[in-house]
Amino acid sequence: MPHFSAASIFILAFIVFVLTRWFRILNEYERGVIFRLGRVLSVGKGPGLIFVFAPIDRMVKVSLRMIALDVPPQDIITKDNVSVKVNAVVYFRVMDPIKAIIEVQDYLFATSQMAQTTLRSILGQAELDELLAGREKLNHELQDILDKQTDPWGIKVSNVEVKHVDLPQEMQRSMAKQAEAERERRAKIIKAEGEFQAAEKLVQAAKMMENHPMALQMRYLQTLTEVASENNSTTLFPIPIDLFDVFKKNMQVK
Repeated sequence: MPHFSAASIFILAFIVFVLTRWFRILNEYERGVIFRLGRVLSVGKGPGLIFVFAPIDRMVKVSLRMIALDVPPQDIITKDNVSVKVNAVVYFRVMDPIKAIIEVQDYLFATSQMAQTTLRSILGQAELDELLAGREKLNHELQDILDKQTDPWGIKVSNVEVKHVDLPQEMQRSMAKQAEAERERRAKIIKAEGEFQAAEKLVQAAKMMENHPMALQMRYLQTLTEVASENNSTTLFPIPIDLFDVFKKNMQVK
């Protein structure tokens, strides 16, 4: 059985330690940016097993997965002088790991600050109705501006979504009154249109009865039948005005 001295055991342990420091394993969604004596290598390492010659080399891991960045609520004054709080979410990913490390100190923090300032700037130029109804257009505009600003950092902004618009209580009450007034206006218009259509039908019926006098008599009888069919103690019987013509003539002769 071979005998190992303490020195050989120490050297073997040191070699194992150094090898574990030199070999790294990166996941499929990770890339390693290698700095060799302070200078970055032109190509990132990974994924899989990579060799890092420590202490000459220093590696910085960068994730290439999609990142959902929550933008905290921002106080915004719209174009029509309404104070609101708006929060959003930004979806982006790192496309160039080397630029994301060497072009900006902290790309996550920088992207968050850029999103906040852009959100205040763009939404401050829109009116409240556009902020509430035309949100899709504003989302595209925010995404386009953020993508251009973060492109030098090797970051691709794929989507920006305005999540929530918090209105003050006074504005909510005003909008509720406006919606109620709009509902009343529509109800009056619908009622007026119904009256207009009913008047048109009455005019058509009057013209038809004028051409057919017996239709008026039939209508009288139909009304009498409807009244008599109910449990009423009083029955109304319509009398044609033509019956009084005879009495009018006699009075004129006298």
